[in-house]
Amino acid sequence: MAKSTESLISILDLEPLELNIYRGQNHDIGSGRIFGGQVLAQALVAARRTIDEVDRTAHSLHAYFILEGDLDDPVVYFVDRLRDGRSFTTRRVTAIQHGRAIFTLSASFHRAEEGLAHQTGMPDVPPPEELRSEVDLLRERADLIPDHLRAILTQARPLQFRPVEPFTFLDRAPRPPHRCIWIRSPGALPNNPVYHQGALAYASDYGLLSTALQPHGRTVRDTDVMAASLDHSLWFHRPFRADEWLLYSLDSPVAHGARGFAAGTFFTRDGQIVASAAQEGLLRTGIRRSRKRPPATPNIP
Repeated sequence: MAKSTESLISILDLEPLELNIYRGQNHDIGSGRIFGGQVLAQALVAARRTIDEVDRTAHSLHAYFILEGDLDDPVVYFVDRLRDGRSFTTRRVTAIQHGRAIFTLSASFHRAEEGLAHQTGMPDVPPPEELRSEVDLLRERADLIPDHLRAILTQARPLQFRPVEPFTFLDRAPRPPHRCIWIRSPGALPNNPVYHQGALAYASDYGLLSTALQPHGRTVRDTDVMAASLDHSLWFHRPFRADEWLLYSLDSPVAHGARGFAAGTFFTRDGQIVASAAQEGLLRTGIRRSRKRPPATPNIP
């Protein structure tokens, strides 16, 4: 198993502390605080751990990021069992650090049913085999990355990212607020659906706020930009595997009042929509921050 895949599984394998209480470990992506997608994924896993029915998978989750997470300490997740129905199960999760809530999540799980089906089409983009990974693109320009970020931005990641329109935080040209990224786990994940939904939840926080900054020629790594996730919603539509390539198509239709909104859709290679995500984030500009201090954001380029 690839080391990066082991890292992803270790993020999702929570430690049970007591009934309805779990502890998760952190992975540093270079933001100086816990990546929002990590807390999102771990909270989802914690909620699923409290459900006995094997036929329930998450169909939606809605989360608020309250405080930035401290990388030096694990996160403890408290799960409230709100409802156990015949078809739906509802859970609420609170993530705690240093005695304070840093994150809350509400998640709903659904027993599989047959019903009406339709969807829109998939973007026409090159396959992942024709594209290069984001890490390789950064490693080629490593000499341009600030010293305090170089090692961590060029390290192996829990997920593989192959952008259709390659650019990094080193680029400054304004671009339309749209991007597409192929994503998958580097190695095979266990067959349990919670690992695949957890991996997609982790991935769903990548690139949303970056997309909202593209029309302005700004990035989340700019020293005068403060970008942070405020809330996040995710819907699962179909079964899928996160160790097979998924296309994440991202759009940001609006930014105003120091907040930016972005939404994304996950497609399988054969064009099936498996999940949708939406997020609003804080986007402040003109602030003063030391170049030695990482930007206050859970996102990477």
